[in-house]
Amino acid sequence: MSAPAPPLLAAEGVTRRLPEGVTLVSDVTLAVGRGEFVAVTGPSGSGKSSLLYLLGLLDRPSEGRILLEGRDTAGLDGEALAALRLARIGFVFQFHFLLPEFSALDNVLVPMRRLGRLPLVEARRRALALLEALGMREAAGKLPEQLSGGMRQRAAIARALANDPALLLADEPTGNLDTRNAAAVFDIFAGLAAEGRTVIVVTHDLALAGRARRRVHLVDGRVVSDGPP
Repeated sequence: MSAPAPPLLAAEGVTRRLPEGVTLVSDVTLAVGRGEFVAVTGPSGSGKSSLLYLLGLLDRPSEGRILLEGRDTAGLDGEALAALRLARIGFVFQFHFLLPEFSALDNVLVPMRRLGRLPLVEARRRALALLEALGMREAAGKLPEQLSGGMRQRAAIARALANDPALLLADEPTGNLDTRNAAAVFDIFAGLAAEGRTVIVVTHDLALAGRARRRVHLVDGRVVSDGPP
């Protein structure tokens, strides 16, 4: 009998401590499977974003290790981590960080051009398909300043999906959106998880967190509960 597949993402005894001694994340162990939709909640300063940056390989733990698709990332240098992030992880932040001089379409093309897997014609076709799937086809040629807040965030989600990542991480992605647009963004995340993509969202909005399939709650950098919302 073959061994079961490892979880898509695992944190094992992860602690993040600043040089001055402040502990941001303390002894976190969790495993996230493929197709899971996880909300990370907790009071302000509880370590939610710090944990997300560790899980997304944007930061390194002081102790413990992060495994992505069964691969221990502890021994990877900065260049290898950057390549792994580009190929396997998509990020969405509270502030969309779209390049203001680029159209929505060109913003989505940026990570594909960096990865270099697809010819430009195919990359452009994929970018347009992603924008269309998110209701953004008619806005493909518009600059970020010409888009509403909800449209900018959908363009940012399309960009995060550009390289077909196994894992999508979002840090307070609805923090600057009204209720209707925030719900629409969570609808998108739920749909992506239903298609088999793993989605982890940091949010302070408990109503939105309740729409995830699993909620990890942090207090003072520690996981105090982990289960259905």
